Amino acid sequence: MKRTAFARSLRQDSGLAEQRVWALLRGGRIDGHKFRRQHPIGRYAADFGCDRLRLVIEIDGGVHDRDDVVTNDHLRQTDLELLGWTVLRFTNAQALGAPEDIIAAIRAHARLIAS
Repeated sequence: MKRTAFARSLRQDSGLAEQRVWALLRGGRIDGHKFRRQHPIGRYAADFGCDRLRLVIEIDGGVHDRDDVVTNDHLRQTDLELLGWTVLRFTNAQALGAPEDIIAAIRAHARLIAS
């Protein structure tokens, strides 16, 4: 499957937590920072990515607690960081129950790179 088609299928199959986070991020709603869903970076598709901030937001469901997935997540995050990106991870519960934490983390990262 081509990358564009794969990213499209991931967007269409996104869960409630990802949909809620996208509602927060879309259209530059957080201080004008534009995020893309299923943003291609290297050989990966990040849940959300902002080119200007070089920031990836990952929303992890319960499957991310499995040992094999934890290992894959770690390797993927390391690869993304080697490409110059910062990865912030949040659980589905955080995305649904405390979306303000995601907003605060994005703003803190933006302040960090601005200084």
